[in-house]
Amino acid sequence: MNIKRYISLFSILFLGILSYAQNDEPVTFEMNLSKEVLGINERLRVDFTMNRDGDNFVPPDFEGFRVLMGPSQSISSSWVNGVRSFSKTYTYTLAPTARGKFTIKQATIVIKGETYKSLPKEVEVTAAVERPDGEKTVDDVADESLHLVAEISKTSPYLNEAVTVVYKLYASPSIDVTNFRALDNPKYNNFWSQDIPVTKYDVQNTTYDGKAYRSVILKRVVLYPQKTGELEIEPLSLDVSLQVPTNKRDFFGGRIFAQTNKTVSAGNRKINVKPLPTEGKPADFSGAVGEFQFSVTSSKTHLNASESLQAKVAINGKGNLKLFEIPSLNLPSSLEVYDPEFNESVRTTLSGMEGNVSNSYTVVPTFKGKYPIPSITFSFFNPKTEKYQTLSSGEIMINVLEGPTSGAANNTGPISNNKQRVVATGDQFVFNKIKPNLTAISNKYFFGSKSFFLWWLLPVLLIPLAILFGKKREAIASDVEGNKIKRANRLAKKYLSAAKKGLGSKESFYVALEKALHNYLKAKLKIETSEFSKDKIASLLSEKNVDETTKEGFVGLLKNCEMARYSPFSDVQMQQDYNKASEVISQLDKQI
Repeated sequence: MNIKRYISLFSILFLGILSYAQNDEPVTFEMNLSKEVLGINERLRVDFTMNRDGDNFVPPDFEGFRVLMGPSQSISSSWVNGVRSFSKTYTYTLAPTARGKFTIKQATIVIKGETYKSLPKEVEVTAAVERPDGEKTVDDVADESLHLVAEISKTSPYLNEAVTVVYKLYASPSIDVTNFRALDNPKYNNFWSQDIPVTKYDVQNTTYDGKAYRSVILKRVVLYPQKTGELEIEPLSLDVSLQVPTNKRDFFGGRIFAQTNKTVSAGNRKINVKPLPTEGKPADFSGAVGEFQFSVTSSKTHLNASESLQAKVAINGKGNLKLFEIPSLNLPSSLEVYDPEFNESVRTTLSGMEGNVSNSYTVVPTFKGKYPIPSITFSFFNPKTEKYQTLSSGEIMINVLEGPTSGAANNTGPISNNKQRVVATGDQFVFNKIKPNLTAISNKYFFGSKSFFLWWLLPVLLIPLAILFGKKREAIASDVEGNKIKRANRLAKKYLSAAKKGLGSKESFYVALEKALHNYLKAKLKIETSEFSKDKIASLLSEKNVDETTKEGFVGLLKNCEMARYSPFSDVQMQQDYNKASEVISQLDKQI
């Protein structure tokens, strides 16, 4: 028993001595750099090492660098000659974003209640340096092999002239792109914009900077500048997942690929929008830019009074068809003219809008005679010839064959806004019957008739029906939960009706779904469309005490609507999103 007691005491004393030896070592916290001078195409490794375990590690902001990896953590512990050695390291891999001298600032760590700081160090970034292929990292290969480019059709367009922007992703044949997602969609301020959906990603073999590449079109948009001067087209940014070959080989000698992510951006592009010339500008110019044809037609030229005809003013061609006004008809005052019905058949291609727009007037003549539809003009600017053009319609004569006459009916000269005197003739009441040939009818008394007794008994017969109807209404009114469910379901169907029609077409479905979700919140929470960011929506729903599941479901649907513009979505996914939207709107209506 005494021997065991001595052994235990010796062990305690030995551990105390070792602990004292370790605790006697001062605390260190240092920053180590893999190199102090590097090229802009190289990578920098930064290690933060401490000899005691600590908490609340706070790294510097790494100004002038982009964090590729990190922080990765490693711990080392060993015993040498009875002395314990401990080391803990946080590691970052950085890529420089510009040339120059940069300072890696202090990092902090809390060790045993005290805060320790590393010393700042300076790093110089030089121009790109040449390195053997074997020294390239996975990120080096990704940077060299992947590019996002915005191709612009015109850099100096006229005001309201079409500009096409095509976003292409170029990838080297040596890498494999597995997925991508949009990080930031451009906002085309000062432009009228129209997306041209990309329904299928077709990979093309091409060249980039003189090297063989594969390219795919990710996004197409047609812009019509609404302001002159220098305008900026914001960049499209993507997060791309890809596999990059390494220098390692597998058992069979095949090259091993490494998975990595890279953020690519098309970069800011600027165009200089020229104003339309003032020289030769027609007085009736209303902003039409393009190449157009112009016509005025009538469905009839011969008709009777009180019959109707359709006078149509039509413009067709290529240009900003949705951004100008159609000339108005100036018709004689003795013709009754209704407000025009606007029709358009316009499609947007890579060259801009093309198709036709028209106003159709319903005209009803009142009197017999001849009435002119006078010639009108339409002016537009042709960017190809850089000149204004004016087109005129021919005069159309409307001949009213039968009807009452007016002293102004045969006036085919200039139209006057003064009131015209109607000249009476002997047959102006020809459409009224002068001898109606009326005959007397027999007298019938209601009192004492069959109808009298039927109306007298009707209230008695309705009493049982009224009692049944009242009980039914009370049963329905008492079912509060059921009424809420019915009302919520009707509301969901109302807002999602357009989305349901678009099932099967990804673009139209998700556009309608996003609009339905926004309109529902706008009506329910009484907020403006400009406030519809996902963070704002989540905050508003939290304020209304909406449960987390419903709130996350609503925000998730909005994210799906955004992702659908750049990612393929199946019909099954669309049906699931539709069902989810109906369920979320129903749940929201119960809680708000």
